[in-house]
Amino acid sequence: MTDDTRLLAGRYRIGELIGRGGMSNVYSGRDERLGRQVAIKLLKSSLAGDPVFRTRFRQEAQAASRMAHPTIVRVFDAGEERVAEAGGFEGIVPFIVMEFVEGKLLKDVIKEGPVDSAEAIRITEGILTALEYSHRAGVVHRDIKPGNVMITHGGQVKVMDFGIARAISDSSATVAQTTAILGTAQYFSPEQARGESVDARTDLYSTGVVLFEMLTGQPPFKGETPVAVAYQHVSEMPVAPSTINPQVSPAIDQVTLHALAKDRFARFQNAVEFRTDLQIAGAGKIPSKRVPADDFQSSLFGAPPSLTQGTDSALTQLAGDDEYSVRTQSRPPVVWIWAGVVSVAVILVAIVFWVLTLTPTDTLPSTSREIPTMTGQSYEAADATLQQLDLVTARYDVYSDTVPAGQVVDTDPPAGTIVGPGTVIDVRVSQGRQSVTVPTVSGQAATDASTALTTAGFSVGQTVKENSPDVPSDIVIRTDPDGGTGAFAGDTIELVVSTGLVSVPDVTGEPYTDAQTTLAGLQLEVTVQPDPGCAATPQSPGVSQPVSSQSIREGDAAQKSAITIFYCSGA
Repeated sequence: MTDDTRLLAGRYRIGELIGRGGMSNVYSGRDERLGRQVAIKLLKSSLAGDPVFRTRFRQEAQAASRMAHPTIVRVFDAGEERVAEAGGFEGIVPFIVMEFVEGKLLKDVIKEGPVDSAEAIRITEGILTALEYSHRAGVVHRDIKPGNVMITHGGQVKVMDFGIARAISDSSATVAQTTAILGTAQYFSPEQARGESVDARTDLYSTGVVLFEMLTGQPPFKGETPVAVAYQHVSEMPVAPSTINPQVSPAIDQVTLHALAKDRFARFQNAVEFRTDLQIAGAGKIPSKRVPADDFQSSLFGAPPSLTQGTDSALTQLAGDDEYSVRTQSRPPVVWIWAGVVSVAVILVAIVFWVLTLTPTDTLPSTSREIPTMTGQSYEAADATLQQLDLVTARYDVYSDTVPAGQVVDTDPPAGTIVGPGTVIDVRVSQGRQSVTVPTVSGQAATDASTALTTAGFSVGQTVKENSPDVPSDIVIRTDPDGGTGAFAGDTIELVVSTGLVSVPDVTGEPYTDAQTTLAGLQLEVTVQPDPGCAATPQSPGVSQPVSSQSIREGDAAQKSAITIFYCSGA
């Protein structure tokens, strides 16, 4: 990437800066290969110094790129770019290429004041829909916050930066380093603050924090340092949003506090459950779930010992104090350790013995069926075969460029799959090649015409140059086959393009009036003059006033050229 071209990975043109964060800067950009607008996130070069981060970053970016949902900002590409830094050193800049979304960050919306309850519920439902999809895909976001939520101009909710938080936290040595990268601890779950493992319920807690902030205009916990805020997430109960904003109903209070339960088993267990209660509260009804009660031990005597023990370690790392990172738990008895080792060894030996004594067999059990290969068969034959195997068929007609009409293309599940009796097998039957109307591209530039034909599913063949009296240079005169006629997807369409020249004929010997009409029809500027040199002897016997010569000889000439014809004026 150079400063003069600002071309990333030889493909992405970097535009203006549109966002700035603690771990990255975001630029508008353009994918020169596909011709589409994108958003380019350049992560801080300090992150790239950790090889573990680079590995995790690539893996998580690949996982995020496989998620395609309307509520999730798509990830198109990711990688690393080597750049020259001051002092002659070569640095590495990790980058992510994302879908470009025109809209407003939720954090900027909240800066304008508390969000109306109905709108806050709608936005939260959008976040939960994205989390429902990602959690089913096995991806935990880990960094849900208003700065990672976009609201488009049309009001659609889009969540971004899936997987990036995990790549960072898994490669960071301490909680303090992770926090420095991810920002403040205002959206931490209690388990994140304690340095414990996280799961989908961590995202739901952070979503509850975002909902609280939308309703009230401020996060549930505030402090002078990240340590103070993280400690409150672990040990203090939040107030009801209605105590800050009286417009919030008791039903919404209950849902918000339920989402902010300290114990992950006491809060919502999945995004669907959270969203359902939100919808009930939005309708003015109180959900059946009970608001989590305060833990009297936490209220009176501080966090329980089991909670405090993990908190001390995590919060000490968060403060950057290594003085207290000494192990306080006693080791388990040695006998237990050896008993566990022996148990594992016995289990491994048993598994190895079982595998070695297995006898291979090709015979399927009576409760299993193997789907046969039926490509090329008629649907009737395939249906009869599947019915003999006690399987149910469902026909789907599809277009195919290779399989003749009426024959089976493939099945779903595919051939060779083992299924149980009664399984529904989708049989895709060919309708033959798909007929497509050739677009009419006459009068378009050759490049635009090629794009239109490719978009319609055709291949562009040879481009033939042809003279034309009126079609400008590099403009399509016609196609072969002609536009508006039918063809098959994938067929080759040839373009006939104007050269910008006109073919001038030889009109000598013709009556000058006929010659003038012919040349004017070619949109040439014709001038007629008598030729004194042949006034007495016509060149063409029997022709009245024939053309004796022309100023432009037979051949190619520029369109709309001026031409003079001379004619014999004598008898």
